[in-house]
Amino acid sequence: MRWTRRLRLCTAGLVTASALFALPTAQAAEPRDGRLTDLVNPFIGTENEGNTYPGAAVPFGMVQFSPDTGHNTGYDHSQNHIRGFSLVHLSGVGCGLGGDLPVLPTTGDVTGTDYARYAAEFGHDTEEARPGFYKVGLKSGIEAELTATARTGVQRYTFPATDKANVLLNAGQSLHRTVSTEVEILDDRTVRTAITGSGFCQGTEPYTVYTVTRFDRPFTTSGTWNGDTVTEGSKETAGTTGRTGAFLRFDTTEDRTVEATTALSYVDARGAAVNLRSEGGRSFDAVRAAAQRAWEARLDDVRVRGGADTLRRTFYSSLYRSFLAPNIGSDADGRYTGWDRRIHRAEGFTYYQNWSLWDTYRTQSQLLSLLAPREARDMAVSVIRIDEESGWLPKWGYGTAETNIMTGDPVTPFLTNAYQQGLLKGYEERAYRALRKNADGVPPADSPAVGREANREYIANGFAPYVKGRPHAKPGDSDYDHGASATLEYALSDAVLGEMAKDLGHADDAARYLARSQNYRAIHDPSTGFFRARDASGAFTGPADPAQSEGFHEGTSWQYQWLVPQDLPGMVDLIGGKQAANDRLDAFFAYDRLLKDPAKTAREVWVNGPYAYYNADKYNPQNEPDLIAPYTYLSTGQPWKTTDVVHAALTLFTDAPTGMTGNDDLGTMSAWNVLSSIGIFPVQPGFDTWGLSTPVFERVDLTLDRRYYPLGALTVKAPGTSDTDRYVQSARVDGSSYSRTYLTTGTLRGVRTLGFTVGPEPSEWGTSASAAPPVLK
Repeated sequence: MRWTRRLRLCTAGLVTASALFALPTAQAAEPRDGRLTDLVNPFIGTENEGNTYPGAAVPFGMVQFSPDTGHNTGYDHSQNHIRGFSLVHLSGVGCGLGGDLPVLPTTGDVTGTDYARYAAEFGHDTEEARPGFYKVGLKSGIEAELTATARTGVQRYTFPATDKANVLLNAGQSLHRTVSTEVEILDDRTVRTAITGSGFCQGTEPYTVYTVTRFDRPFTTSGTWNGDTVTEGSKETAGTTGRTGAFLRFDTTEDRTVEATTALSYVDARGAAVNLRSEGGRSFDAVRAAAQRAWEARLDDVRVRGGADTLRRTFYSSLYRSFLAPNIGSDADGRYTGWDRRIHRAEGFTYYQNWSLWDTYRTQSQLLSLLAPREARDMAVSVIRIDEESGWLPKWGYGTAETNIMTGDPVTPFLTNAYQQGLLKGYEERAYRALRKNADGVPPADSPAVGREANREYIANGFAPYVKGRPHAKPGDSDYDHGASATLEYALSDAVLGEMAKDLGHADDAARYLARSQNYRAIHDPSTGFFRARDASGAFTGPADPAQSEGFHEGTSWQYQWLVPQDLPGMVDLIGGKQAANDRLDAFFAYDRLLKDPAKTAREVWVNGPYAYYNADKYNPQNEPDLIAPYTYLSTGQPWKTTDVVHAALTLFTDAPTGMTGNDDLGTMSAWNVLSSIGIFPVQPGFDTWGLSTPVFERVDLTLDRRYYPLGALTVKAPGTSDTDRYVQSARVDGSSYSRTYLTTGTLRGVRTLGFTVGPEPSEWGTSASAAPPVLK
């Protein structure tokens, strides 16, 4: 999912295809004492609209304590002033949100209250970022350090010797629209705030975050501000517009260091206090060490051998970003605010929030089900609770609010994936009831959700119509604006829901949904040979040119034509058979040019900007509709081309600030990198099919949770894999020959070793019709 700025294409950190496999160089240090966290570069994606953040967080933490430089989503590596260190950020989103309570250390008198004006200058030569830790030297002479627990941000400021060392807590400014604020100085160490905001792309219902900040020593004086007025000695302030905040002053003539812990809650002030008592009270260094241990344990579940230093750094940095969201939403006492705006208690699970489902259902949810199944289970349960408490399943949820950003039906493959991966034990029928309601209806008018907005027409006529200029009934995106792509998304969701219904014994439902999964055929225009939008009367509408975007969300017919993973043989028949499909795929990927220069083709033919996904006839590896497209060759008898395309796309990931392929979208692109590098990829989102391609590492050892994977480990081997020897000659599963181009989750649970023999030329492996991924029917 994207915003609207343009890419400043940069060759800094560009990776050639051969560099994927080059021998280690002296340029990159090996991990100290074998620490994988030393391979992570949190600055990757902080420039050219990757929209990541370099600050401190723990895996799936509620708090993401990070600097804001003036970019709409927080931090931009090309900027050189910090407005504050704020508590809430989402990795790689396309619109502004979060940025709550930016805190900044200053010296001297407090005169300005606009953080754009009092922002502190800094240089990148004084910056350092590691998982769970961020440090920067400000040109004012102050050093700022950040670390985090799950629900708190911990800060340490080292000031010059002065009796006017200030810490500014800005409650009234953030990355979204602030609706109202309350600030209260409780005693000479403690400040409490309540911040109500609304925002993200097209707006949301208001939501409130509560904070309490506790300093390690008393401040000598304090005050508040409201608008431009700073009042020393004031203990509280509030506002509905404008700027509000508090300043705390310390004498650092002898002790130059000030530490503070800020606890966050989406429930109430009591929740913030509970979180502070539960997770506060430790020194900065102790919290930093604990955060590093948490990340080391998480990354250690994947051990790779081989590959260049740059490849390992981009891989582990992508793995790190894959574990940043969704985020804990419940307080330490289990309470959370539901989408019904009531307080609930999570019993037997941790409640999570922040759902970029249009993005994550394709890659990140599958990666988490493999590497973090306990958390993934709780995430799925949290989504079920959203339906039970608010009346409908989410589409793109932020905090306690539905944003309705993006289109289609992404929640269905998200939940059916959880089911297929065995994460919904005891919740199967509850999940199914919610999914069935979503698949067969639309939310009521008084619900903030839009759900499958065009469902009535889709069920009656077999397609979601494209209705140009139709007023939006609710904030957010509308399926009627993107009827063609919505039809494809609905049909995919019907397919995976049909498979779930079949497993649960709902035979009539299964037959109905699987029949509806063929509705992709309804928008195929025989006169063009491509998918095309249809209007409310059923007539094809919009440009006949498949390189035009009208009726498709963030893409074109060229890019969406491969989004039929439930029935690729059927789609191939519509194109005219395997030869015609392969010819079209080759044109789509610029395959002839790709073979001559993979990295150049990726950068100059495929990629033209992070938001340049409109009106194009080529593969777009930087946006979600095309993420499974390279794996289409597994179903057309030419699996070696999947490896060619995937390995070329991997060159777009580098270890520089420009090293993302566009918005990371809460780990979606990072998870694509991780899974494609390992050589197993979810080619049928929402089902249990993992497509196979050549790994970029000679060996990958995965440590798996025995409750879900009884053997507790999986090793993927590809001895000798390189930019020249990249083609699978044969595959073996636990030593036995394996001819298919996919595995199922059920197979993975009983496998210890997946091995590939690779060579310099394509082979016959995986080319038979029986080797292709299954049709869902």
